[in-house]
Amino acid sequence: MEIFIPLLMSAIVDGGLYREEDFMLKFLFPQSLIDDRNAFVLVAGGIMVGVACLSMVFGLLSARLSAIAGQGFAKNLRSNLLEKIQSFSFSNTDHFSTPSLITRATTDVNTVRTSMLQLLRTVSRSPIMLAMATVMAFTISPHLALIFLVAIPVLALVLVILMKIGQPRFRAMLIKMDAMNRAVQENLISSRVVKAYVRGDYESERFEQTAENLRQANLSSARLFTLTGPIQMGIMWLCTVLLLLFGGREIIFQTTGLLTGELISMVSYATQAVNALTMLSWLIMSMSRAQASLVRINEVFDEEADISDGPSDEPVRDGSVDFEDVSFSYSKDAEKPALQHITLHIRSGETIGIIGGTGEGKSTLVNLIPRFYDALSGTVRVGGRDVRDYTLEALRGGVSMVLQNGTLFSGTIADNLRWGKKDATLEDMKEACAIACADEYIDRFPEGYETVLEQDATNLSGGQRQRLRIARAIIKKPKILILDDSTSAVDMATDEHIRRALRTSLKGTTKIIIAQRIASIMTCDRIVVLDEGSLSDVGTHAELMERSHIYRDVYDSQMQQEVTAHG
Repeated sequence: MEIFIPLLMSAIVDGGLYREEDFMLKFLFPQSLIDDRNAFVLVAGGIMVGVACLSMVFGLLSARLSAIAGQGFAKNLRSNLLEKIQSFSFSNTDHFSTPSLITRATTDVNTVRTSMLQLLRTVSRSPIMLAMATVMAFTISPHLALIFLVAIPVLALVLVILMKIGQPRFRAMLIKMDAMNRAVQENLISSRVVKAYVRGDYESERFEQTAENLRQANLSSARLFTLTGPIQMGIMWLCTVLLLLFGGREIIFQTTGLLTGELISMVSYATQAVNALTMLSWLIMSMSRAQASLVRINEVFDEEADISDGPSDEPVRDGSVDFEDVSFSYSKDAEKPALQHITLHIRSGETIGIIGGTGEGKSTLVNLIPRFYDALSGTVRVGGRDVRDYTLEALRGGVSMVLQNGTLFSGTIADNLRWGKKDATLEDMKEACAIACADEYIDRFPEGYETVLEQDATNLSGGQRQRLRIARAIIKKPKILILDDSTSAVDMATDEHIRRALRTSLKGTTKIIIAQRIASIMTCDRIVVLDEGSLSDVGTHAELMERSHIYRDVYDSQMQQEVTAHG
């Protein structure tokens, strides 16, 4: 439609105003209409208005449909990206970092979506506009159209150079974006620590520097986009001046048969051709920027999940756990082990305590049970079967794990408890909360189990959050219950009440308790002592007091601290 408008404009000028005999599109109009100047101008002008309106309607449809397609593309891409991330093991996630994954799922996807939208609207329009405008210009005046053949390649060459320069700048900008997101995440998650240490000013200065680095990276890449406008306008007006100069001379001196309206249409086609090429260049610049984002998104899709489903979807039969000569390294380097040659057999229904210093491998050991990581060597068995033979859903369906700093989600207390059991009834919730000693504070809330928790349950104390997380694990009625230092924020009396309730209420469940306090594991059936990633000893409290100097030293130290604390 837009290609047709300059032809109508030429017809109005030459046929209506100057009354030329051989004006363009003369064959479309009857002679009687051409003879009546006013009627001809009105009819030709009406047609041009109609063509312009059709062009607007098609443009609106293009914008609407491409927006729908672009948003749908972004939605599908985000969903697939999150699904891929959820398939990652902890080691896969560690490979990227959380802030980087957030940037890829938000900023990078938005960049690709914007380019996708521009691609849909531009890739079918601009090449056709460029080709047809050039063809029409050659149809009107081949020698004046040669100006196109010089100007368009020059513009294309300049834009290619700009894109080559821009690519590394876009990549650098996205890396700075990752750094800013990391700073924001650390400040939000650790806001209480920042306030406790009165480091607000320091963090503000640090974030300001991060934001300044991102600003500079953004400006560096944006300068390239701002250059395309002046370059395009300069070439377009240069073409216009040259067309008017040479075309005007031909009309004035009548050296060729060029008409005034045809010169006007030539200028319009020059503008259309340059604009079409500029739109293509903007698209290519945008795609150049999107390519950096696409590479980062594809890095996530190309990441091979190092933990995948086993062949059997049978549920876990019982709570027995066996470690057969198990070694593990976070770097997958046998020279840097976190666990070394662990051999341990836990009977179904047994209560096992695990103790050791910080960094001795306690959490690492239990993380191998639900396959958050896979052993570097050796075999881990649950219910008598290698954990790698289970599907992840079947294996983790039989295991509940309570972390010291686990997450509670926004929503009601009941919503959080149903993470453990989707169809949990109120009675199920009350039973689990009674075991975890969470009922004593939930019952005091006016809304009870429908009490709404804020983000990360900040309206609960640390001990209340821990007890609710324990209740969420208990309500699942797992074959294996793992408590990773999950009562560190509760008092000794509540800790003892929870342990006693676990012994009596979950008799068939294997319970593995990691604790820093020996008092929390003294009554366990057996206690595992870890030392520098190796199994130092296993036995009852009495047995370890006799033969394990590590256990005895920890016990004596803690008892001495209690005596000192109580005067």
